[in-house]
Amino acid sequence: MMQIDRRGFLMGTAGAAGLVMLGGQAAPARAAGPLTVGVLIPGSKSDKGWMESGYDGLKAAEKKLGSKIAVKYIENVKFGDMEQVLVALAGKHELVIGVGGQTQASVFKVAPRFPKVKFAIVGGNADAAKPANVSGYDVRQAEIGFVAGAAAAMLSKTGAVSYVGGLEIPAIVNTGKEFGNGARYINPGIKYFENYTGDFDDVAKSKEATLAAIAQGADIHYHILNLGLRGMEQAAREKGTHIIGSYTDRCGTDPLYIAYSITGVGFQVEYAIEQAAAGSWKPEFKPFGLAMGPKSSDMVICTGATPAMKAKLEEIKKDLLSGKIKVLDA
Repeated sequence: MMQIDRRGFLMGTAGAAGLVMLGGQAAPARAAGPLTVGVLIPGSKSDKGWMESGYDGLKAAEKKLGSKIAVKYIENVKFGDMEQVLVALAGKHELVIGVGGQTQASVFKVAPRFPKVKFAIVGGNADAAKPANVSGYDVRQAEIGFVAGAAAAMLSKTGAVSYVGGLEIPAIVNTGKEFGNGARYINPGIKYFENYTGDFDDVAKSKEATLAAIAQGADIHYHILNLGLRGMEQAAREKGTHIIGSYTDRCGTDPLYIAYSITGVGFQVEYAIEQAAAGSWKPEFKPFGLAMGPKSSDMVICTGATPAMKAKLEEIKKDLLSGKIKVLDA
């Protein structure tokens, strides 16, 4: 796997990207050799969240497929640079993956210029305007957010829980709403505090929001944040509260984290690469979530789970799958 420096990459590809945009240059034709994969990671691959989970998926695909694939990735790409980066990646790779729904608008603009390139969006939304060579994968964060809320209510000693999201967009807001609904499903009288920082990476704002919730009694916190999670960690560490982590099971790595929801970001990255390498990739909108198994979506309590708690969570997951419990779409 090769990492590309964002600043050098943008400077080195500006001219080439302009030629591609003007000339409608197609991607290289499929030849013998490894499948070439270019990956855009909007944030840091070390954020303990969405981006790191996506990066873990790249590593898992490399471990599984070995010399059958050649992967390059670029991280910390700002929204204004995404189109340019995608154009440059598409000019040299057969599969291009955007790790995050925030890449969707740029992918939709770039994909028609490269009809022979396969594009996949992890966290993509259903959209009738989806180009014919694009797949969107829905992680169904609101679904597992409901389960996380139920777990939080079971684990809370104060009867109060909180949620901090980054951008106040439907996928993030719906996850917060379902987290609250899941908590109330277990304890109708639970206090629930919900806040949005306007930025997935703002450490100061996420710390401020978490401290405000703690001041009102919250002792279990959930999030949809990237580097902003550092602020929640600081607040929880200072005040002796706990966090339910998102995306990946990292139980045992930090006592702040009492549980983890698994949202399969890396699983979807791995899925896209495996499908393309096997020749079975197809443009589609595909919901993942609980229906795709525990690697796609699950809830893990690290410490303090009683048999009754575990049984209740399993019951809730079954009721979500059957439709007995209905949640908002991501």
